[in-house]
Amino acid sequence: MNTNMNYKRASEWILAEEQFDPKLLGKTESIMCQGNGYMGVRAAAEEQYRDETRNCFVAGTFNKADETEVTELPNVADVINLELALDGEYFYLTEGKIRQYEKYINLKNGELVRSIGWESPRGRQYHLRFRRFVSLDHRHLIGQKITVQPLDGRTNIKIRTGIDATVSNSGAGHFQETQKRFYDNRYMQYLQATTDSKILFNINSVVSLKNKAGSCNQQAEIGMSRRRVFGDYEIEIAEGETLTIEKISTIYSTRDNDYRQVPREVFQQDTLAEIKRLEEHGYDRLFAGSAVCWDQYWERAGVEIACEDEMDQLAIRFSQYHLRVMTPFHDSRMNIGAKGLSGESYKGHTFWDTEVFMLPYFIFQFPEVAENLIKYRYNGMSGARVKAKAGGYDGAQYPWEAAWIEDGEVTPEYGDVDIVTGMPQKIWTGQIEQHITADVIYGLWQYYQMTGDKIFMEKYGFEMIFETASFWCSRFEEGNDGFLHINDVIGPDEYKEHVDDNAFTNYMAYWNVNKAIEVYEELEQSNAELWAELRAKLNLDAYYCRWKQDINRLYLPLPREDSVIAQDASYLTLQEIDLSKYKAQDFVLGIYRDYNAEQLNGIQVSKQADILILFFLLENYFIQEVKVANWNYYEPKTLHDSSLSLSTHCILANDIGKRRIAYELYQKLYHTDMGPYMNSSDSGIHAAAMGGIWEAVVLGFGGLRLLEDELRIRPALPDSWDRMVFSIIWRGTRLRIELTKGQVEIEIIGEQQSFEMIEICGTKYELKQYLVVKY
Repeated sequence: MNTNMNYKRASEWILAEEQFDPKLLGKTESIMCQGNGYMGVRAAAEEQYRDETRNCFVAGTFNKADETEVTELPNVADVINLELALDGEYFYLTEGKIRQYEKYINLKNGELVRSIGWESPRGRQYHLRFRRFVSLDHRHLIGQKITVQPLDGRTNIKIRTGIDATVSNSGAGHFQETQKRFYDNRYMQYLQATTDSKILFNINSVVSLKNKAGSCNQQAEIGMSRRRVFGDYEIEIAEGETLTIEKISTIYSTRDNDYRQVPREVFQQDTLAEIKRLEEHGYDRLFAGSAVCWDQYWERAGVEIACEDEMDQLAIRFSQYHLRVMTPFHDSRMNIGAKGLSGESYKGHTFWDTEVFMLPYFIFQFPEVAENLIKYRYNGMSGARVKAKAGGYDGAQYPWEAAWIEDGEVTPEYGDVDIVTGMPQKIWTGQIEQHITADVIYGLWQYYQMTGDKIFMEKYGFEMIFETASFWCSRFEEGNDGFLHINDVIGPDEYKEHVDDNAFTNYMAYWNVNKAIEVYEELEQSNAELWAELRAKLNLDAYYCRWKQDINRLYLPLPREDSVIAQDASYLTLQEIDLSKYKAQDFVLGIYRDYNAEQLNGIQVSKQADILILFFLLENYFIQEVKVANWNYYEPKTLHDSSLSLSTHCILANDIGKRRIAYELYQKLYHTDMGPYMNSSDSGIHAAAMGGIWEAVVLGFGGLRLLEDELRIRPALPDSWDRMVFSIIWRGTRLRIELTKGQVEIEIIGEQQSFEMIEICGTKYELKQYLVVKY
């Protein structure tokens, strides 16, 4: 397989590209993207290329480009652009000759580097080095440092760089140009406002030049044009001398809590003063501050694996790197998009991906961030109530795609073309993929069980549980068989639309309503004041009676004689075809080249894990025999055409003793983005797969699970792994956990916050300062 990727520096935390191909830019633009949860910057080059995608997104700043479109994260003005003319020849890697090339992201400190030996079309020799970071220390800051060294003679260098707002979201414009300024002929400031949501962005940049003699800052030749402000600089340097160009940029918006109500003049002057202060520090000092924050992150959350294949270790670091850069640690009004902040696909919207695939990472390692992500769902309750009411239901129904907390449902109505009809395909998920409502509550309950945070539950969580249970009971439909059913839905398997009694949906709804009954009865006994308050606010007396009456009548598909559970009411009756062609493909969605959505609805084929996810989320509901039978039935029919699928299969394979297959699935999982397939990530990183990698390692191979209020460890390390070390925070106590073949070692870091028990390989132990268990 042809690939430009080089994984030889895995032990150095380096993910590198060793060859430049202008037709394969999307791969590294996505997997080497940078960010800090406030903003994300795609790893496009400073110089521009035809097939590039230049993206910069700021979390939570959604806007509608047009009334006919749904809201999306707008592509903010580009600050990384920099044009070089070397003795009159423009620097482009598509021209001249590339003598040496490497582009890499350092996962340990977040720095993006390009090192290039370039021969110009006229034969001149240069060495160029581009460095860039998005600060973890100062969330508004982007730093760049470029060095240019002529190797065979004196060179005149011309530079043009600035703030370019001609970018768009695939042609959709989101901004009005508001104001552009040049202060002191050095400090660029550009203001742009979103067309519909009226968010004002304030972007600042300053450029500094240094040669052998030191600082040679010149007043720029100012340039302004429509939606652009830029500076032109010119300097001559000798052979072997190095010119250093530093560019410091900041991005702010009126969605920031600090600037929501600030007058524009104050906004402008504050950010101007800040860019001047930051310039004084310079790139190296600013980058060092960010690197310290990365060190702190890795010290708290890092996972160490002693293994034969260094890619296994690099993969978990890659996963955790992206989980940090895409997640808004700073604000509970925002969540994680399906592509993080790395690309336009899915428009920055939040799905169930967060609760099932990414939230567990934060629950176990950054509970304060998990709290923010769950509070985002509470903040979106008004939209969930509107959605429920619009469908004729009670309570709160969470949107399939969520954006700003006030937006409600934002799933587009139509998607890609139907290969049979040639018409746009109707997107049904926003209307009938409803399991997300229970998924949100599952994530909430996991957080509560892991942290014991009663204050959060009293302020937000119990209300969420009650309102979603009320939705489910209003959603149940009376059947002719005496049972209640959930008809006309899409389960996790999106190749099956308009099905009845999807097992995953029914079981999760059952769990959700039972949890509401349990919480209602517990509150009645332990917190009468809050119980009375919620009873009055939510009309709980009537709903509680309905929960109790309905829940035991809800139809739950049970195992057949062969222990297989029907994925939905019709799946087991559908036509079976030979899927080997599609299972063998190294790309996804290949089956759409032969079948449209309607045809897939009539075939026993699954896009992704569906019923198997139940055996992960609700594993205590099912015996081992059922898990094995359903794995054997459904895995051959699952194409893994969603990046959400492989982690579940990996974990379940471990649970049922298929350890070799589990390890193979783990490697396939991280190859989704990190592997050799050069077009797999063009539209952005697969955010859920990032969470899935951590889940596969810690929850799968590490065997760590939270089952209601019990923490359990049952390790199942791959044969090629000798040791794994990670840490978690359990009820306020930080635990360092080391797993080797046949031994679990747990050490409490700091003071123990509460007395807890932990189950290790079937035996319960008192959690002490230091615990070693042989198994």
